[in-house]
Amino acid sequence: MFQIFKMAYRNLNRNRRRSILSALAVSIGLALLLFIAGIVNGEMQGAMQTTIALQSGDLQVRAASYVEEKSSLKWEDLVANPEDVAAQIKKLPQVTIATPRLFASGIINTSSEAIGVQLYGIDPASPANAPIVQGMIAGSFITPDDQNGILIGQTLAQRLGVKVGNQIDLSANTANGNVNEQTFTVRGIFSTNTPAYDQSTIMMPLAKAQAFTGTQNHASTIFIMLDNRDLSNSVAGALTSPGYQVLTWQTMNDLVLETEQLANGYMVLIYLIVLAITATVIVNTLIMAVYERTREIGIMAAIGMKGRRIMSLFLAEASMLAIAGIAFGVVLGWLICAYFAKVGFYIGNVGTNYQFLLGDRIYAMLTLSDTITLTIIALVITLIASLYPAILAARLEPVEALHAQ
Repeated sequence: MFQIFKMAYRNLNRNRRRSILSALAVSIGLALLLFIAGIVNGEMQGAMQTTIALQSGDLQVRAASYVEEKSSLKWEDLVANPEDVAAQIKKLPQVTIATPRLFASGIINTSSEAIGVQLYGIDPASPANAPIVQGMIAGSFITPDDQNGILIGQTLAQRLGVKVGNQIDLSANTANGNVNEQTFTVRGIFSTNTPAYDQSTIMMPLAKAQAFTGTQNHASTIFIMLDNRDLSNSVAGALTSPGYQVLTWQTMNDLVLETEQLANGYMVLIYLIVLAITATVIVNTLIMAVYERTREIGIMAAIGMKGRRIMSLFLAEASMLAIAGIAFGVVLGWLICAYFAKVGFYIGNVGTNYQFLLGDRIYAMLTLSDTITLTIIALVITLIASLYPAILAARLEPVEALHAQ
């Protein structure tokens, strides 16, 4: 076997440039696959983390009759005494955050248009607001007793042309089905780097949101974060009680999970196409080698080298090209992914909604399992593709090969 690989190495060195270019094709193909895998994984993981942090949390406790799509503000569809309920939930050792939130649909009225927004009533002191606090770019965060102040997203502020200290007219539905309108002052502007969220979100203290919408001492949900997200199902079971529904992050983010599954299915097809192209380069290299060394193959067969040994020789050459290309491709792919994991690349507003909060920048996230899987697939496909030229060489008739020009 050692002699076979020694001969294969010598044969590859006969046309070093062609061998290097063939191995480089494998490297570029694998590096491209690793980059694609890192970007897709980073996009999906980023969307999931962002949606959980800003929208769903790890768990939510709602009234049994509450339907998110309707954003009902009827008292029977809301959680009564939400501060007391949140306090009870916080007693569970797995719970790190439990805070009430009120959701309502609103409209900002300007001189030229009416803009639909999502109104959030939040507890300003809750650590659940960390993404907003960290994203403050102007003004200050709201306080619990602020009766006229609101926070708005940067994208929405730019659309309205408002700054900190400006006033806006906001209308919202109320619990009794009427519409309430009030002029609010912009206390602060935030950016979560998530256009779909920043372009339609307004925040105010929970107490003021309850007074504004007529939902006194009620909230839409209890937003919950855990110290270990994997325990969400067990904690949800512990929180289950009559009159309430407990939703896990998987249930609330089913769109993200389904999109990830669909993307993985498309990625398999792309992987096979790229690998087929790179494998073709190896096959072409070996076929050219067969025709260039036809007389040599005939001599080896004439002196007694069996067909399976000739076949092994060409498979060894393919293996060496593949291994060299894959090794460099893994290094190249990891370097590219490491760069984009740090700086990312800007995609702007791609038009996603509240159920799929995608940031304006995607960061690569390449996993070890993806690297190992793609490396093995690349090696196997390359070796399978090289079977044809290897068999072609093994089946050459010695007499015909010796007379080849």
